[in-house]
Amino acid sequence: MSIDEVLQALRGSWGPDTCAPEDVSDWRPDNPARGQCATTAVLLHDYFGGCLVRGEVRVDGRQVDFHWWNRFADGQVVDATIEQFAPHEVVVGGTDVERPTGPTRMDVQYELLASRVAALLADST
Repeated sequence: MSIDEVLQALRGSWGPDTCAPEDVSDWRPDNPARGQCATTAVLLHDYFGGCLVRGEVRVDGRQVDFHWWNRFADGQVVDATIEQFAPHEVVVGGTDVERPTGPTRMDVQYELLASRVAALLADST
């Protein structure tokens, strides 16, 4: 399975119910990537390994959130949700981070997204 197939399945699976709780009010069908970065990065890690990368989201120089993306073993960087940000929201930095272990605040959203992606990928074979 290719990265493009998984990305397509991810994009077809995002919804307000897979969004980070603090971003639900900003989620819209015309910006489906909003609030999806952490679960999306972890799911891409499930399929392709590599490193999880976390940067800061800044507005007017002040940190307002974190943003997550992937760096694969071959050096390829994939930020599947960068389009979620408005021009005034700037992502800075980027540090490799360990994959979270144990329960997280996003477990429900992750499980829902993972099941939708798996179903779409199964249907495409």
